[in-house]
Amino acid sequence: MFSRNLQLPPSGKESFFLWGPRQTGKTTLLRERYPGCKWLDLLKSDEYVHYSAHPERLRHEIEAEGPRPEKQIVIDEVQRVPELLNEVHWLIENHRLKFALCGSSARKVRRGGANLLGGRAFRYVMHGLTAGELGREFDLDRLLNHGYLPRAYESSEPTRVLDAYVADYLEHEIAAEGLVRRLPVFAQFLDAAALSDGDNVNYTNIASDCGVSNNTVKGYFEILEDTLLGTWLPAYRRRAKRRVVKSPKFYFSDVGIVNRLARRGALIAGSEQYGKAFENWIHHELAAYISYRNVDANLTYWGLTSQTEVDFLLDDLSVAIEAKSSANIGNQHLRGLRSIAVEYPEIAQRVVVCREQRARLTDDGILILPAERFIERLWGGDLLG
Repeated sequence: MFSRNLQLPPSGKESFFLWGPRQTGKTTLLRERYPGCKWLDLLKSDEYVHYSAHPERLRHEIEAEGPRPEKQIVIDEVQRVPELLNEVHWLIENHRLKFALCGSSARKVRRGGANLLGGRAFRYVMHGLTAGELGREFDLDRLLNHGYLPRAYESSEPTRVLDAYVADYLEHEIAAEGLVRRLPVFAQFLDAAALSDGDNVNYTNIASDCGVSNNTVKGYFEILEDTLLGTWLPAYRRRAKRRVVKSPKFYFSDVGIVNRLARRGALIAGSEQYGKAFENWIHHELAAYISYRNVDANLTYWGLTSQTEVDFLLDDLSVAIEAKSSANIGNQHLRGLRSIAVEYPEIAQRVVVCREQRARLTDDGILILPAERFIERLWGGDLLG
């Protein structure tokens, strides 16, 4: 079992939502942190039927058992019965109870107008495995090929695990919740969307491939975001000397899923697909670090053109990061970082994360960091406070 970096509050101290993609380890973490607590698992058919028919039973049962404010109450897959949140709200207000409300999709809860507890519950997000959590077991090639889901990373047959994951996602997140009218079209969209991982999305091309409208494709991307299978990376918009790229990029939450949907096969260091997976991984590490360490920093990217970009900007202009999977960084890899320094001379740090063996500093102050050193500095708090 891996030691996860997400820090949850002590039992009975606060109520919170814990969101995250399926199979990232949310339930395992909650069982580890809150042993002996009252637990509702709405993935079980009998419990789902029990509480969906009569949500008030939660209140009746807790009052019959005798409320225990020192113990956390966990509701797993809470999005399946959003009506329970009214009872949770009442129990928080009247018995000062603390709940851990876990789910893999906020879409049904938010769009159904469910009670989100009026700010009475904090929000945490669980990501897939990070290099900081893997420690000495960190294997970059394995992580880029298997992905960040614990089962897939550890498996000797990750393709079977990932194929089952996609099928499960379509069945339980999409079909069961009635999020789309035509499941086969959405499945086709997933394959097309995976080809845009880490890029600006061309809605027209994807719509043409899937035989649907641009608006439908935009709605499908909203579903991916709401079900936590991906997220948008906005463009940095502060005024520059020249016109900059303004459209966001989309990153899937797990590179293993992208590999399977895009039919990439085995990724070999030095290939174009390996480089795209490497960039997804850097985004994953940065997003997880900001979330887990509660860092007050925005994550964006910057670009004048598709050939002159910086992959990631953190905390306004404190750190600019390029993800380059090359083992030999040359001037062609530094174009974006040199261009952004012209536009914003005040930028504090410029970093290239790569596969070179040793860290070094260029004559104009760009730090070349091997992937392993980048991880040490990031999770050690030396790269971003």
